Amino acid sequence: QVQLVESGGGLVQPGGSLRLSCAASGFAFSSYVMRWYRQGPGKERELVAAITTSGATTNYGDSVKGRFTISRDNAKNTVYLQMNSLKPEDTAVYYCNAVYMYKYEETYWGQGTQVTVSS
Repeated sequence: QVQLVESGGGLVQPGGSLRLSCAASGFAFSSYVMRWYRQGPGKERELVAAITTSGATTNYGDSVKGRFTISRDNAKNTVYLQMNSLKPEDTAVYYCNAVYMYKYEETYWGQGTQVTVSS
């Protein structure tokens, strides 16, 4: 059974930090490109960050560059999103996404974790 389980969300003050985790099971994690998306209130889902299968290459949405860092541990089947200097506009549900490197139609999603940035 394929599962992507996000954790680490919560309420944080502006300028604070959070680290999200996404634990994967039921598929060959190391063969999947991993991405974090988010969807804020009244907004469309947007790509936050992505990381290749080996972790050698990452890319980020313009709104989070320099503040967020994506990483992965293939031995633990887990992808992370370190979020620093958080702003109220980062408030959203954050979703983990896995895409098979040989067939992009094969994709899985987590259930999401809420991040709220507020004083």
